[in-house]
Amino acid sequence: MTPTPHHHAYLWLGHGDVLVKPGDAHRRPTHPEFRAAQVMPLECADWLLKPAARIEATFHTPEDGAHWYAAQIARHAALFAGTYAPPADRRETVRILAAGEDRVGGWWVTGNRFLSVNIVACSPHHIRPEYGCPQQQ
Repeated sequence: MTPTPHHHAYLWLGHGDVLVKPGDAHRRPTHPEFRAAQVMPLECADWLLKPAARIEATFHTPEDGAHWYAAQIARHAALFAGTYAPPADRRETVRILAAGEDRVGGWWVTGNRFLSVNIVACSPHHIRPEYGCPQQQ
């Protein structure tokens, strides 16, 4: 039976030193620390290789995913310290998700931290169709 296409949401907020700790090998699936590393992967689709516990939410409609994405940006607005307001156009996010693509956002924020907000297509992923759903592994 083929799984129903859906999207998983992932969020990472961490210090820049963790993101770029000597090199980025820990952010690649071939590295032994990859699955346990709390940091975001280099390629968005690689979130699907992380344990299912890392999933913040699962969406079966583009509208629900767009709402979550915008809510995360609003929730973390204070971290942008008034210098930058990231776009959270829900219509654009709905269009992207409806096309079966990923919605990816990443910003350097106050305190030398990085905020990563991602909604990743699953079952199948458009670039990595060989990746299975983390909830079914």
